Amino acid sequence: MESFLREHRGGESVLDLSPRSTVGGGVEDVYGEDRASEDQLVTPWTVSVASGYSLLRDPHHNKGLAFTEKERDAHYLSGLLPPVVVSQELQVKKFMHSLRQYQLPLHKYMALMELEERNERLFYKLLIENVEELLPIVYTPTVGEACQKYGSIFRRPQGLYISLKEKGKILEVLRNWPERAIKVIVVTDGERILGLGDLGCQGMGIPVGKLALYTALGGVRPSACLPITIDVGTNNEKLLNDEFYIGLKQRRATGKEYYDLLHEFMTAVKQNYGEKVLIQFEDFANHNAFELLAKYGCTHLVFNDDIQGTASVVLSGLVASLKLLGGTLADHTFLFLGAGEAGTGIAELIALEMSKQTKVPLEESRKKIWLVDSKGLIVSTRKESLQHFKLPWAHEHEPVNNLLDAVKAIKPTALIGTSGVGKQFTKEVVEAMASFNKKPLIMALSNPTSQAECTAEEAFTWTEGRAIFASGSPFDPVEYNGKLFMPGQANNAYIFPGLGFGLVISGAIRVHDDMLLAASEALAGQVTQEHYDKGMIYPPFTNIRKISAHIAACVAAKAYDLGLATRLPRPADLVKYAESCMFTPNYRSYR
Repeated sequence: MESFLREHRGGESVLDLSPRSTVGGGVEDVYGEDRASEDQLVTPWTVSVASGYSLLRDPHHNKGLAFTEKERDAHYLSGLLPPVVVSQELQVKKFMHSLRQYQLPLHKYMALMELEERNERLFYKLLIENVEELLPIVYTPTVGEACQKYGSIFRRPQGLYISLKEKGKILEVLRNWPERAIKVIVVTDGERILGLGDLGCQGMGIPVGKLALYTALGGVRPSACLPITIDVGTNNEKLLNDEFYIGLKQRRATGKEYYDLLHEFMTAVKQNYGEKVLIQFEDFANHNAFELLAKYGCTHLVFNDDIQGTASVVLSGLVASLKLLGGTLADHTFLFLGAGEAGTGIAELIALEMSKQTKVPLEESRKKIWLVDSKGLIVSTRKESLQHFKLPWAHEHEPVNNLLDAVKAIKPTALIGTSGVGKQFTKEVVEAMASFNKKPLIMALSNPTSQAECTAEEAFTWTEGRAIFASGSPFDPVEYNGKLFMPGQANNAYIFPGLGFGLVISGAIRVHDDMLLAASEALAGQVTQEHYDKGMIYPPFTNIRKISAHIAACVAAKAYDLGLATRLPRPADLVKYAESCMFTPNYRSYR
């Protein structure tokens, strides 16, 4: 991936630490406020010491009925709460009971967002302890519906909105955010939300959801996270005519106007928050996603989850699947449906890992990987009409116009869907895969569930229970011929929280491909024989905090090895250090 981006940026490498477009400034790195023992007394500071009614309205410090009698007396809460004092554990039990009464996932999403705005620590306690049940609510697939209806369900802002109206004063806008020690920013322009297309300003649900997972799964403290939506308009006619739409009602800015705004934003972020703030690009359209990653990869700590995060989690699944398939990556052939930022990003990381394992040139490794786009198989005779990011995948082959014929011609071991279009892995396609593979690997990665290339039930049924299956959004277990199959979920949430946390705890200043490979290998290493026996190629989410700590440690180790880490001295045990730095949502006792 770095080799491709290096070509795009004129030969400049991440390791060059380019001074181009670099801005000084920033804040003192004070990360680690949660490493103190949990029984240490803290003061609930806001602008002043929060007390009374204001304390109950402050989500960072509010504990609801869990305030002790001593705390109620000390902070003027007497009479403002019913007399009972309950534990945080009982609050979790009560809220989960209430949440399960809702029939619609969107209503559950709204209830959880309201809880986060009311009682931050209870929200994260709930999410951590019920991660498998709640992940599909705060993340895909429900977050997609939430973005579609964001204008109607909008209650109060949860992040920063930077629009064309703020051009020339973005630094001032950033300074309006109350927190100063920001470590992770997730930013979107809303042009390609999941598989749902241009949702404009309503894409804010994605940065909010991603950062909730940075905290719950990765341990980054909530106050260090900043969700941002850059509103340059929308080309979605339905939104432009919607009286409840919350964004700019104009066509999308493009070209110089767009890139000038983004450059001002990137410059202002570094000036306000310093060199070590991680900027995660999320759900940008293909043409902008590659351009931004190439442009700022050498000057900022940037990461694109759609390109790099998806690639890392899929590579991990492929590495783990080798235990079931046999051989090495280089022994297998891969066919992608979809040649956008996700498809090409995954393909490049697979090729990098192959090249690393076999010591053959990257160009040779790429020849084991084929891509199909809307016009058919990408081949050398199409080079003149291809976008730049598809060119490395234009191999010598006669033209093939559809996926089924491509499967029959290439005979891949693994079929990977990143098209964003549902039902593309038809019965004929899956049966063709099963005809020449003992265990066909099928990954239907498009989100949300409605856009998946096929369902888990279809994959297992059409291959007579022989498929190794993974998807982007969750599917229920499938019973076939008396045997229960556990579908894997190639969910980016396995990777980006741990990856980002590793960058933060090491004080990294750039993201390098070797860090992505390290994250993939660390995740694959968490799959046990017990999981393989169930056909799983990803570990269960119940252990995600432990998994994230291992990923963070491996990423941090690679940052130190590459000379990109600034937090010195290097901790002797990076796993223990990562675990010690993780935010824990247990209530604190107040003076």
